[in-house]
Amino acid sequence: MARMKFICDSERCIECNGCVTACKAEHDVPWGVNRRRVVTLNDGQPGEKSISVACMHCSDAPCMAVCPVDCFYRTDEGVVLHDKDVCIGCGYCSYACPFGAPQFPSNGTFGLRGKMDKCTFCAGGPEANGSAAEFEKYGRNRLAEGKLPACAEMCSTKALLGGDGDVVADIFRTRVLTRNKGSEVWGWGTAYGKPTGGATPAPAKPETSKS
Repeated sequence: MARMKFICDSERCIECNGCVTACKAEHDVPWGVNRRRVVTLNDGQPGEKSISVACMHCSDAPCMAVCPVDCFYRTDEGVVLHDKDVCIGCGYCSYACPFGAPQFPSNGTFGLRGKMDKCTFCAGGPEANGSAAEFEKYGRNRLAEGKLPACAEMCSTKALLGGDGDVVADIFRTRVLTRNKGSEVWGWGTAYGKPTGGATPAPAKPETSKS
């Protein structure tokens, strides 16, 4: 069975926020909550990169590990969902998640706690598929309709890919190889940058006399 995953190609993301808008419109997300957001690194500087971030539906999800009431569960497709009827709004998941996916409705100066909300991979919740109760709590269940997440389908540059993890990984792998970067896209140089000075220059080659 397919294991659903997201991949965002930072070489293609143009920070248009179309994915954010598509998500809010598709699921009628409450004010103060963004299930998906675009993060830009080195904004306005050379090497600026943007990436669309949401719940990554981790195989070993930290939110599931810290939830004291076990409101999280994983579907057969690998999508991490939660039951709002069980959630007590403690906020542990928001501290544990490295992507900042779990969020709480806010209103006023100091905000208000309530039932946690996060990206559902457009897979709804524990209620019956397509029911009014499911839409009210979790939004539209596009996976039950045989469709992919709205954010990925609305991405104008196809930077955001969502679907079968093996398929999206093959697409991204093909892109990397056709960019002529090969394995260089991963590794020490990508993570920490390449040396920019201080290196000893290579010795000059001796000139050969011409007869």
